[in-house]
Amino acid sequence: MRIKDILSPESMIMDLKATDKEAAINEMADLEVATGIVNNKEEFVKSIWARENESTTGIGEGIAMPHARNKSINKARVLFAKSEKGIDFNSLDGQPVHLFFMITAPDGADNTHLQALAKLSGLLVNPDLIAKLKAATKPEEIIDIFTKAEEAKDAEEKAAAEKAAAKKEAAKEASDKPLIVGVTACINGIAHTYMAEQALIKAGEKLGAEVRIETNGSEGVKHELTADEIKRAKGVIIASDKKVKMARFDGKELIAGPVVDGINKPEELVKDILAGKGSVYHDSGNGEEASEAKASGWHAVYQQLMNGISHMLPFVIGGGILMAISFLVEQYMGGSKTEAFVFLNNAGNMAFAFMVPVLAAYIAEAIGDAPALMPGFVGGFMATVYKGSFGGAYVASVNHSANSAAGFLGGIAAGFIAGYIVVGLKKLFKGLPKSVEGMKPMLLYPIFGLLFVALIMYFIINPIFGALNGAITAFLNHLGTGNLVLLTAILAGMMSIDMGGPFNKAAYVFASGAFANDPNSKTAAILMAAVMVGGMVAPFATAIASAFFKNKFTDEERKAGITNWILGFSFITEGAIPFAAADPSRVIPSSVIGSAVAGALVGFLHVGVPAPHGGFWVFPLATNIPGYFLAVIIGSIVAAIILGFWKKPVNK
Repeated sequence: MRIKDILSPESMIMDLKATDKEAAINEMADLEVATGIVNNKEEFVKSIWARENESTTGIGEGIAMPHARNKSINKARVLFAKSEKGIDFNSLDGQPVHLFFMITAPDGADNTHLQALAKLSGLLVNPDLIAKLKAATKPEEIIDIFTKAEEAKDAEEKAAAEKAAAKKEAAKEASDKPLIVGVTACINGIAHTYMAEQALIKAGEKLGAEVRIETNGSEGVKHELTADEIKRAKGVIIASDKKVKMARFDGKELIAGPVVDGINKPEELVKDILAGKGSVYHDSGNGEEASEAKASGWHAVYQQLMNGISHMLPFVIGGGILMAISFLVEQYMGGSKTEAFVFLNNAGNMAFAFMVPVLAAYIAEAIGDAPALMPGFVGGFMATVYKGSFGGAYVASVNHSANSAAGFLGGIAAGFIAGYIVVGLKKLFKGLPKSVEGMKPMLLYPIFGLLFVALIMYFIINPIFGALNGAITAFLNHLGTGNLVLLTAILAGMMSIDMGGPFNKAAYVFASGAFANDPNSKTAAILMAAVMVGGMVAPFATAIASAFFKNKFTDEERKAGITNWILGFSFITEGAIPFAAADPSRVIPSSVIGSAVAGALVGFLHVGVPAPHGGFWVFPLATNIPGYFLAVIIGSIVAAIILGFWKKPVNK
């Protein structure tokens, strides 16, 4: 039964005359009697009031639904009434009622009538429907409004049912497919992580496998794999540039590599798992978590370094930007003695003080797990403090001078040294009796780990890297314009070589390391500006090219190009990765050229940005604001033109 079957123009009052609740009920009851719906007004009104005395039927939002079901009612019907002024009906929200739906049902009303009434009630939660009812002036309009609303609701429910059925069928089909699980993670956790996830899932769909991916991104772990999923999985794919939990994959066939493998060759990874080409992963059994099964060589070193950098970046970005804002306060709001400057500058400096210790601690943790964290942290701290005469005390450095400590490079060395010292200690103490097993993490690793790290840092690393750090800083601070232009062009170009990969991170680490060693250095600010503009060019170039050379890009690429305007503005290079993955031989060279041009302009115009992140959002901090914008715009246009003319038209 449809709603229109229980609505009738003869059972409508488009202008209710009553001014109070009792009069409204009586006026509507009179019409019910007159139209033959009710055979005994007195009994009917009595039953209506009995219901009202239990709890008001004024449900709020200007609606009341008085109702009754007894022998005084001849047929199921909904009487509609409208009051322009509104009537106090003791509604739940205390507001006057404008729309009345008096629902009647005889004792013998069947389920079809009740279902129609329930559907009508469900429609009344739609505010758009209520607004249309209030604006209606004729009974026919009321019926038309409900008819269209019911049809829309039915279509919605049908679509939902079809979707549920399709989902059920897909689940049934998926249960017959081999299951592959995986984890994707990148350093920033912004783009690579999720691009690799989607690429692997799509590859699985194409190859007839169900792929479920856990992401370790900037918002933490999402879609965390369950023990049951891992147990059922045919194999595991780890596409990660940082440490992930591995013990849970013990005994599973596993393939691991950098996150870019998940983006660039997802089908190859899925095929290898399906073909049984992975290696069986064996956990050490003592709670340790490796970043990758059987990682070796430079890839292992890269992952360990990236684990430290990923934990360090929040200190670099947060501290650096607060310090940069303090310089704005100093320049425009009264100098270095204002309370705002002192507060912001101190907060930024405090964050910076933790940068190198955190970097070293998490490099060490990636190698030697939790026992290496403390020795790495202390070793990193020792790399940031001043070493007096031989045998003298360490004194905290307050000016971050590169001439006084091992600095950023020494911190990296401290992390690797601490990690491998703990690995060595684990092997050394492996033969101890089980009765002293608990002493290892609580006593032996902390004492001997710290002792050996401190000795090496004190007598070897700080003297050597302190001198090296000082030499690098002196070289940077005395660069001529020609050499500076060359250096900024190289750094900016590196940002687009792999767009978030090792080359990109190497350039960023070099610039942020110089900035960390001496945040007040003009050269360090120029290097930061160079990597910033270099990282902005690739997404901007693909956005421009896809907008002006539309026949060279697919519909999906043109949509991604729109997003890249925002990503470029925010210094998120990874937005260009889908374009580079689809056409690396053209997108990467043109982006590198454009980024290098932008970097050269930064060096030539002496554009400095004393903030390690932010893109155009931090443009007020630039020492040469027009030059900052000019470098990015020219570099992006150069890259876009090269790409636009070089790419071939899309084959429709």
